[in-house]
Amino acid sequence: MSLSKVVAILAVALAAGTVTASAHHSFAVFFDDTRTIAITGSVTDFRFSNPHAIISLDVKNKDGMVEPWKAETNAVTLLKRRGWTKDSLKAGDVITVDGWPSRDGANYMRMRTIKKADGTVLGTPVLNQRAD
Repeated sequence: MSLSKVVAILAVALAAGTVTASAHHSFAVFFDDTRTIAITGSVTDFRFSNPHAIISLDVKNKDGMVEPWKAETNAVTLLKRRGWTKDSLKAGDVITVDGWPSRDGANYMRMRTIKKADGTVLGTPVLNQRAD
């Protein structure tokens, strides 16, 4: 193999690794670990994929208007160890999400615990927000 082909292959591999690494972010950059919030709403989507699973839900605000929210979870491998599956949540499930709010005030949070409408806690709760 020529030196130019080796250099080209290494350049592509380096670029691919950079894209993957930049997709992950620090908890402290996006979420306020000095406060916790709880929201209750109806699941609209559950994306069970890396780097973090995302739960989308519709939540009624204090004025009764429905607002879209997103709750970020841990990586799928960690969720699986805590008892989650891709079928843990389905559209229409009513859940209460407890966790840390986004720093910018967006309807976005980091999940700590999830309770279903019947009071069942889903999986093993995340007690430490930095426990990825």
